[in-house]
Amino acid sequence: MNAPPNIDPAAAAGVLHWLTNETRDQRFIDNIFADMCIRLQQAGIPLKRSTLHVLIQHPQWLGARFMWADGMREAEISRVDFDVRGRSEFIGSPANEIFDGATEVRENLERDPSSGRKHALYDEMRAMGLTEYVAWPIYHTLGKRHLVTFATDRRGGFDEAHIAALKSLLPVLALVSEIRIKNRLARTLLETYVGSHAGELILAGATRRGTGTTVRAAIMICDLRDFTKISDNWPRDDVIDLLNDYFDAMSEPIAKHGGEILKFIGDGLLAIFPLNKPSACANLLQAVSEARQAMAALNMNNEASGRALLNYGIGVHVGDVMYGNIGSRARLDFTVIGPAVNMASRLEALTKQLGRTVLLSRAFADLVKSDFDLERVGEHAVRGFSEPVELFAYNG
Repeated sequence: MNAPPNIDPAAAAGVLHWLTNETRDQRFIDNIFADMCIRLQQAGIPLKRSTLHVLIQHPQWLGARFMWADGMREAEISRVDFDVRGRSEFIGSPANEIFDGATEVRENLERDPSSGRKHALYDEMRAMGLTEYVAWPIYHTLGKRHLVTFATDRRGGFDEAHIAALKSLLPVLALVSEIRIKNRLARTLLETYVGSHAGELILAGATRRGTGTTVRAAIMICDLRDFTKISDNWPRDDVIDLLNDYFDAMSEPIAKHGGEILKFIGDGLLAIFPLNKPSACANLLQAVSEARQAMAALNMNNEASGRALLNYGIGVHVGDVMYGNIGSRARLDFTVIGPAVNMASRLEALTKQLGRTVLLSRAFADLVKSDFDLERVGEHAVRGFSEPVELFAYNG
């Protein structure tokens, strides 16, 4: 005999009211989702486990899963790889059915497994003592479908009153989740294309042309050598793979040590380490050292696989830069400009002429030479500057 439902209709309606009217100040959907599940339990819905699956636009991940289970105060977040749709965990799963167009997946887990749906997920839920599972699509604008699931361990599964209460939440959960996902998407896209610090400034309203600030920073410019020749002689896909591997080798140490990559320029990059952090210059050289190690490992792999070896030059200077919005009325770039940036660019160009991989200006070297082994390479004329510049090589 099924256990009688003990749902409190007023409390269940209260969850809907809370979700509609009282979550506007909550920034993160995972917190809202966990709170919703707890409130549903308190309303008498025998919820034991719930998940929210969302597709996201991210350079590394297809989507994310938020999982809540009985006793949890916060949802557990896991990222989903792009290749998940080719794996057994997805093929034949409820998510597979929903994303293929199903409007509901409801499975009685108490019946003989041989007569129900076949997937490892159902076996796992039976092993947890769950008795029924239901999944529904969550509809966002422009036809985008996401997924929410609920499961119970109540004998006899969910009552129809439970199902009706859960389904009544779906339209509001769709609106609430879409707002948060789009906010996160905006942040992710800005972090991806302009960097985390610039992204924060833009989100805070720094979007007017000409607005900006003067920042004292260590500037690093890196560029590949002879890349035009590689581009002309190698297949397009190989060239893209080479570029991506090169940017990974360079970018990850920069981010790790507190630098910010402001832009990729063809086969080059521009990064800054603001001097409001006392260790900024040392951090830059540590990033350069790790990037060189990563490039050496990359070239070993390239040589073993018959791909092109990559040579590069790095120019480093320190000084005041204008950091802000520059461009046309309708198309802006959040970047840095100024003589200090020009100097770093000229030093990068000199690396090939002087046969050095990394060249530092005297102004930068003076800030780190007590802690790093630098090699003086003399004074050299720098295009666009009237006086010769004393240069140092870093071989670390």
